[in-house]
Amino acid sequence: MTPKDVLKFAKEKNCKMVDFKFLDFVGIWQHFSVPVSELEEDIFEAGLGFDGSSIRGWQPIHASDMLVIPDPTTAVIDPFSENTTLSLICNIVDPLTKEAYTRDPRNIAQKAEAYLKSTGIGDTAYFGPEPEFFIFDDIRFNQASNHGFYFIDSNEGIWNTGREECPNLGYKPRHKEGYFPVPPTDSQEDIRTEMCLVMEQIGIRIERQHHEVATAGQAEIDMRFDSLVKMGDKLMWFKYIIKNVAKKWRKTVTFMPKPIFGDNGSGMHVHQSIWKGGKPLFSGNGYGGMSELALYYIGGILKHARALNAFCNPSTNSYRRLVPGFEAPINLAYSSRNRSASIRIPMYSPSPKAKRIEVRFPDPSCNGYLAFAAMLMAGLDGIQNKINPGEPLDKDIYGLSPEELKKVPSAAGSLEEALNALKADHAFLLKGDVFTKDVIDTWIEYKKEKEVDPVKLRPVPHEFFLYYDC
Repeated sequence: MTPKDVLKFAKEKNCKMVDFKFLDFVGIWQHFSVPVSELEEDIFEAGLGFDGSSIRGWQPIHASDMLVIPDPTTAVIDPFSENTTLSLICNIVDPLTKEAYTRDPRNIAQKAEAYLKSTGIGDTAYFGPEPEFFIFDDIRFNQASNHGFYFIDSNEGIWNTGREECPNLGYKPRHKEGYFPVPPTDSQEDIRTEMCLVMEQIGIRIERQHHEVATAGQAEIDMRFDSLVKMGDKLMWFKYIIKNVAKKWRKTVTFMPKPIFGDNGSGMHVHQSIWKGGKPLFSGNGYGGMSELALYYIGGILKHARALNAFCNPSTNSYRRLVPGFEAPINLAYSSRNRSASIRIPMYSPSPKAKRIEVRFPDPSCNGYLAFAAMLMAGLDGIQNKINPGEPLDKDIYGLSPEELKKVPSAAGSLEEALNALKADHAFLLKGDVFTKDVIDTWIEYKKEKEVDPVKLRPVPHEFFLYYDC
């Protein structure tokens, strides 16, 4: 749509309000709304002002004025507003220089797309994330100086087989047995279907939905792949829609990677490929039917994986999932079909258009724009420097002997470790001014000050079990 088209669309749909959405530095949508009478064509150039100092990781208070510039191509009707509301995703601009704000995640993603084209390697990078999440019935948590707790409950939770439910019907998936059971064991078919239908209503193409491995309502909904920025936009709509549909059903959703002890965590495997002139570049005669370019791309991801963890696994909770010896693919190896490797080459279809890689260590707590952009930059670095990914690992990595496992590098073991890796290895992200030094430094500083250190300082309940009688 053009700005004129947006105004016409708003009139045709009899919109009452216009909602402007944008992403904070960490990865949560922010918004404000105006009456539709305030929507004029020049807003798409002049923008609207807001206080940037009140957004996490952004401006200091003495330089707080910022502008949102709505992107007319993102116009849709918000599916949850009681009064018909036009929704627009916005870019952030400095009001004095009129330049795109370097800490705006969407701007970083746009620069990554532009950098890909400037290299001549390709013109489009496609991403297809598979975000997993939990649908719970109750969540309570608190932390004070003398206590700290969380309490999760789910009507599907295997721990509730003995609960008085008048009657308790007993259809609750056992730990690690939630993958693909039919109703009534899968009690959330209808809520997931509604999530899919609402997403399709705003133009997101859905490929499938299903119950995931864990007990207590773990789910997955897969979107059709799209180009980097568009998929970043869709991932934000994805989270927004899933949380709001769940609320309508009086349930709550979390994208935390590891909310439940003793069962599978939530990952976000990310399929990706590069195309040029409408032709796929990852198809070839090499291992797994891949091209040499694709293998170099894999080499770049593997080389920079620990730095990528800082964006792809950006929460302290991410590393409750990325634990050696458990289900998450922490081993930095690649393979066809093998889901124990951190990079898998899917073998579902022989079509060249289907050739892609699947990076399996990311999780859905990430800021999609930053994670996708960082992985693309790592892959491009691999192509530019012809980084050999080494030999594929077609064995079950979980079954390797300790001696064999020593030869396989692993992902970062904590958020602090990932941030230190990013501090030491980020030159590949600075190419084309995609990520700036300020963005890298601010990300590291914010994550350490606001997340790593606060978690370090607080005792956890299991420590009382281990040490109270010491």
